Amino acid sequence: MTREAFAFTRSFAPTGPNELVVDRHYLLCASSGALRLEAEGRRWLLPPARAALLRAGRPVTVAIPQPVTTASVLFHIDFVPPPPQGLTVFDLDPLARALVAECGQWQEAEEPLPPYARAIFAALAAVACRLAERPSTVVMPVGRSAEVRAALRLTEERLGDEIRFEDLAAAVGLVPRSLARRFEVEVGMTWRATLRRMRVLRAVERLAADDTPITAIAYEVGYSSLSAFNAAFRELTAATPSDYRATFTS
Repeated sequence: MTREAFAFTRSFAPTGPNELVVDRHYLLCASSGALRLEAEGRRWLLPPARAALLRAGRPVTVAIPQPVTTASVLFHIDFVPPPPQGLTVFDLDPLARALVAECGQWQEAEEPLPPYARAIFAALAAVACRLAERPSTVVMPVGRSAEVRAALRLTEERLGDEIRFEDLAAAVGLVPRSLARRFEVEVGMTWRATLRRMRVLRAVERLAADDTPITAIAYEVGYSSLSAFNAAFRELTAATPSDYRATFTS
């Protein structure tokens, strides 16, 4: 039997969506790059300094749009209480970061954890569950119908371009009014608000990828005005792009 809890660090190349199911409760942290996670009708973006808490046995779809390094901690289901949700993404506070770093010295092994390590892993689980009560706002829009999912995919592919809603509706075989109603019902916001959110989320991914200037990222995701980009970014994340990038290493 392996340890009741252990940590590991791993780097991954970009890959398409793949289903992940683990037999332990799973705390997943992005050290660099960003992941996309989907479960139970919700999609999350996981950039650095954030964590995802996954309940054992719950399938999660993981996509890696760019190279990423993760630091993970796995807890045996008999060692800690189950997380309250199947998947929750949240910001790490300084205590949680310190505990993740401290847990990193105990990898998977056959021998049991020493008492100090058990206490550290148990503390991390408790802190993670507390932080999970305040989920991250960096949530990606999801649709249920094939038409809305197709519209979301086409929107994402054209974020840096001028996009006409009428053209998008025609591409998915609906009149604009019908597609607009479906966005309100399935996504919970208008298509224009969805476009704004998707552009900010793409910017978060770009901020996590490298040191590309913020002005260049704003242009890449479809903004010709830096002030408009900053306003949209702050509306979703409550931070400026430069301040948000700073949290990746702070």
